[in-house]
Amino acid sequence: MNALVTLEIARALRNKKYLFFTVLYPAALFLMLGGTLDGTTKVMGTELTMPAFYMVAMASFGALTAVLMGNSERIAKEREKGWVRQLRLTALPGRGYVLAKTASAGVLSLPSILVVFAVAAAAKGVRFELWQWLALTGAIWAGSLVFAALGVAIGYLASGDNVRPLTMLCYFSLSILGGLWMPTANFPQWLQSFANWLPTHAYAGLGQAIELGDAPHLKDVAILAVYFVLFTGAAAWLYRKDSLKA
Repeated sequence: MNALVTLEIARALRNKKYLFFTVLYPAALFLMLGGTLDGTTKVMGTELTMPAFYMVAMASFGALTAVLMGNSERIAKEREKGWVRQLRLTALPGRGYVLAKTASAGVLSLPSILVVFAVAAAAKGVRFELWQWLALTGAIWAGSLVFAALGVAIGYLASGDNVRPLTMLCYFSLSILGGLWMPTANFPQWLQSFANWLPTHAYAGLGQAIELGDAPHLKDVAILAVYFVLFTGAAAWLYRKDSLKA
């Protein structure tokens, strides 16, 4: 499994689209959305300044992009080309393949997080204690594994022709409704109530709590844990179902 993780990481790092959309694009969005705003203005419904709020939002968005977009399309294409069928002939168990895909995607989310942090600190003077920077990095990185599992599930659910539309639908819906592009306090009350139970809303909540000097809220951690179990279970079930077709 370690060899497969190493291979997946090396393949992604050679991909120029990965470097742009998952490393540079979130940092550019931060500068457009939060970088032009007053550093003292608080976000509605929070005690966070606009740059601090969008730093966590765009770091989370970049990690989401890295683990969801790349994983789903790569797996769907590998299935069509017969690569997954070849792996089944090796000693690698099914759970090892799913875990390797999830783990490699998680590793690839780290650069996008660090670049957004660096840009926020350099361009807008965002400052936190050392423990907060470390906790923010760890929380956002660990939370990205939830969406890595979702990417694996989508890769086995969709074919090579329809995987991108399905992934984009999940990607933008979760990002916008979960509050990564704008504060959910701006939503109508009924939509806020719905957004509170989305994994992306809980994901952003991890970092926002740390920025305020608190531990991540138990509700957010529980929501992400439930979604991780659901997405991982779906990925494993779809993998077995795909195996029976081969």
